[in-house]
Amino acid sequence: MRARGPANTGDPANPLRARRVLFRIVSLTHLRLRRGRPAARGLRPVLLRLAPRAVVVGLLFTGVTGCRSSAWTRLGMPRPITEQGKAMVTLWQGSWVAALAVGLVVWGLIVWAVIFHRKRSDELPPQVRYNLPIEVLYTIVPFIMVAVLFYFTARDENYINELPPRPDVIVHVTGFQWSWQFQYPQYGVRVIGHPVDPSHFASYPGPQLVLPKGETIRFDLYALDVVHAFWVPAFLFKRDVIPNRPNHFQVTTTATGTFDGRCSELCGLYHSEMLFTVKVVSPAQFQQWIAARQAAQRAAAQPAAQNAAGGAQ
Repeated sequence: MRARGPANTGDPANPLRARRVLFRIVSLTHLRLRRGRPAARGLRPVLLRLAPRAVVVGLLFTGVTGCRSSAWTRLGMPRPITEQGKAMVTLWQGSWVAALAVGLVVWGLIVWAVIFHRKRSDELPPQVRYNLPIEVLYTIVPFIMVAVLFYFTARDENYINELPPRPDVIVHVTGFQWSWQFQYPQYGVRVIGHPVDPSHFASYPGPQLVLPKGETIRFDLYALDVVHAFWVPAFLFKRDVIPNRPNHFQVTTTATGTFDGRCSELCGLYHSEMLFTVKVVSPAQFQQWIAARQAAQRAAAQPAAQNAAGGAQ
């Protein structure tokens, strides 16, 4: 028998066999890559299905949370005790909803670009820097958004500044360094305060402004010396009190209770002691308080009148 010698390297079949092996390796590699792609490509349909559902759930959640008034749904605003304060909370919430809607669109576009438009080659993607429809779109849409916000802001501002001719109660508020005076000209009642001593705040938190619930109250603001600011946080509103320039505003109370008030304009050394309280009571309790104040003022006026009469004699 003839022993087999080494393979002939000059055999023309050897290069062909090497090409077949290389082709098979490349084919297997390509097949494995293709088998791995469906999992990556399957992410796109899933996101396309989940994105609209997420938006709908977010909108439903936003709408449902508006059904209950809490510090969270009011987005940090105090609980309003006036009809005008409710309008301010609604405007505040609407502004946040609009801002979140814009944020969701922007964040969604960013995520979309990051996931579905990653760099896959060195080929430059289509450019849209001179795309007229897109330029018109991102010019008109912000204009519409600003116009809508301006409309609701102007509407609520006009409502808050309304001064109907016949309010139920009129209160003259006079600010002076460093306390307040409240007058009820319809009833001849006056409350005069003095600065609040921080060490005795529990016994005297400042003069008390008593208001009836469910009635319209007009405030006429006056200052005797420097600029002050009449602020009741529960009203969600403040207005400057300026010497020689009366200011006015009007509210309709909706809740009973006792609430803090203060001067919110730096007015001198004891500005921090210029405090007062607002007590909202039922109309019947308000009339009882008015009667009690009138009786107290008449009783206080009798000795002064007697002394004046005795001095005249």
